[in-house]
Amino acid sequence: MTPWALARRGLLAALLPAGMARAETRPLRIIVPFAPGGSGDITARLIAQHIERTTGQPVVVDNRAGANGVIGTMAVKQAPPDGRTWLLATTSTHSANPSTVRDLPYDPERDFTTVGFFGSNGSYLLVRPEAPYRSVADLVAAARQPGMFFGHFNASSRIPGELLNALGGTRLQGVPYRTIGAAFADLLAGRLDLIFVDTTAGDAYVKDGSLRPLAITREGRWSRWPDLPALSETWPDFVLTGFLGIAVPAATPSAVAERVNGLVNAAILAEPARSRLIEFGFVPAALDLPRIAELVHAERAKWTRFVALAGIAPE
Repeated sequence: MTPWALARRGLLAALLPAGMARAETRPLRIIVPFAPGGSGDITARLIAQHIERTTGQPVVVDNRAGANGVIGTMAVKQAPPDGRTWLLATTSTHSANPSTVRDLPYDPERDFTTVGFFGSNGSYLLVRPEAPYRSVADLVAAARQPGMFFGHFNASSRIPGELLNALGGTRLQGVPYRTIGAAFADLLAGRLDLIFVDTTAGDAYVKDGSLRPLAITREGRWSRWPDLPALSETWPDFVLTGFLGIAVPAATPSAVAERVNGLVNAAILAEPARSRLIEFGFVPAALDLPRIAELVHAERAKWTRFVALAGIAPE
């Protein structure tokens, strides 16, 4: 066995849960509870590429879209707690669904251990380049009359639209989509007037000019786009940021969860994942399990308040 092969085996033994280093061809699985193309999918693939490149461990990214993330989340809840099946945890699955989904079949804090936290980012308010709205004020003035539509494909894209109605007095009608791609397609085709989408998923559309941002939901302006106003400049309560992370079933042994935490932290701090996450508005940091649990709990409390402010009842 070559020195590199020996080193790689040592790395696997140190980082991967018990038994994984003995079966390097058996893949890890990251379940993304939404369709390809969203922020979770993009981030999961960055992590998968790093793990495969540095350890030789195969990693499968498995998109399980449906029911606002519930289908994919339940697949991980029901998976063997051996550290091999990971959930791409999101604002929708862990923060908003407990307040927006009636009879939610899981509790994000009771049923999962979140082992990675990539930071928080905001969302763009996107319109077509030819849209007549040159500012948020223009949009609000037009949307106070009925007949304008926004698309949503998860809780974190729906709640900003409903919050705009509540705070701005607009009469936007939400249109639900199964996938982010379908919402983008209808916005580009003129069948929608706007969407809120996190900066990771919306970045390519902003860069190539196919969609135009009117504002961002971060607290204060983003140094990357200093001319883009924050919605909090008009409504101080309009600060909506969401998180991405990795979770495993709560029954996963603590030693295994700790090892997965180390593997995830190493992945998000390595290049190119770190630079891409920062570009998308995240601030990746190596956090231990107690600190991650605190952040997940705080995010849930924050979004519970947002849901109440937007006047959304569980469905």
